[in-house]
Amino acid sequence: MGIIRKTKAVKMLLNLFEPGLKAILAVDLIEQLKNEMNKTTVYRALDRLENEGIIHSFVGKNGLKWYAKCNHCTSHEHNDVHPHFQCTVCKKVTCLSTEIAIPKIKNYAIDSASVFLTGKCSDCNS
Repeated sequence: MGIIRKTKAVKMLLNLFEPGLKAILAVDLIEQLKNEMNKTTVYRALDRLENEGIIHSFVGKNGLKWYAKCNHCTSHEHNDVHPHFQCTVCKKVTCLSTEIAIPKIKNYAIDSASVFLTGKCSDCNS
């Protein structure tokens, strides 16, 4: 991980991502922080954290952007390719710890890949 200046915005965002493998919808982050910073500041801080390999983003259901904390990524490489799961009952989105093998395709250079699954989470499926 590179050296990132811990501004007030960065610290506030990092605190929201600390509790584990849950993902947070970008518009929810903006709503949670609306009294502390404007939308542009939130997106700039998210971009910085993603560029440093601290968080990753993915597009979920309905084309909405989500963010989650990375595991063992750097500013040079995001190496935590894993599926994301959204519960159709409670709407919670989580990073699944199952790794995905991205196939090598002749004459193609794959920069990123994402898998987004929907269904019932373990809590709602019981």
